[in-house]
Amino acid sequence: METMMRIGVHKLSMGNPGDVSALEALIADGTVKPEEITALIGKTEGNGGANDFTRGFATQSLALALSAHLGITPDAVTKRIAFVWSGGTEGVLSPHATLFTRSPDSTPPSGKRLSMGIGITRDLLPEEVGTMVEVEAVAEAVKAALAEAEISDPADVHYVQVKGPLLTPAAVQDATKRGAKLVTADPNGSKPYARGATALGVALALGEVDEGALNDAVIARAMDLYTLVANTSAGGELKNCEVLLFGNSDKATGDLKIGHGVLRSVIDAAGVRAAVCDALGVGEDASIDPSLVKAIFAKAEAPVGGLLNGQRTTMLSDADINYERHARAALGAVIASVTGDPRIFVSGGTEHQCKPGEAPIAAIVSVPN
Repeated sequence: METMMRIGVHKLSMGNPGDVSALEALIADGTVKPEEITALIGKTEGNGGANDFTRGFATQSLALALSAHLGITPDAVTKRIAFVWSGGTEGVLSPHATLFTRSPDSTPPSGKRLSMGIGITRDLLPEEVGTMVEVEAVAEAVKAALAEAEISDPADVHYVQVKGPLLTPAAVQDATKRGAKLVTADPNGSKPYARGATALGVALALGEVDEGALNDAVIARAMDLYTLVANTSAGGELKNCEVLLFGNSDKATGDLKIGHGVLRSVIDAAGVRAAVCDALGVGEDASIDPSLVKAIFAKAEAPVGGLLNGQRTTMLSDADINYERHARAALGAVIASVTGDPRIFVSGGTEHQCKPGEAPIAAIVSVPN
């Protein structure tokens, strides 16, 4: 009998970025085998900006904990397991990590089930961030992840999480010394270019955009070019891009499936339900059992022009609070009102991720075998 792969999904509540107690508890009771852990995607309570060091702190803490269980160095842990963090748990969002495991399973498959693949790019030079070099590197990593997930049809891909580098002050200084041209010298201002380039890399690999339409000038500018399934973030804690691709495959077993949808605004509760229903394979008017929802991953965006249903908001004009923090707080409350669980991955900034003003959302659910 052919051996299939089974993906496990576990949520880890975190009291602070250094809290590994939930992970230790799952390992202690045998729920999770350390050698089967492949990735973690989480939210920390930092500011989400270029100086958000909670993301690196969280990776360091978990890597130290897992190094003891795996018998390898913390640095080797970070090369073996993909860590993706988004800073900012505004409003009701709860700091947490979603842990993914992959294990062999001889159970006969019963339809397509959740599968995942991981692709890693080389380290990027500062002058390559936010350029076609990054787009093409991510596209190749997505293709590698697609093959690893054993997904033959891009239509079965529902969520591609990419974390890549932004331009830190040190990176800007390095490029300046070498006379290299950057997309911007502003660390926080580099985030749209970095997120946009990685999103276009996903779109290119999955056939959502034509390669001939892409060049450096369109990145973070031509928003009519986009992907419907990417969720991209940029941080100063890494230099390469990590791609985590999720979809449904007939080569996978288990009781989990994934689906996706489009949020028309930050208060689109119907869009949240639609993503869950897509994963469950039921109509959008079906009732939802919140206990079946295992994880939600979404992007949050301010309404175009700051107008929400024709009414003015201050998201884009508030000089004290960045619009991404407003949007994350608003969307987090809407999603939690549907699922009942505030441990939600909501990331800000949707450059080339759905149409302007809209945002992607993906849901992992439990279905009968």
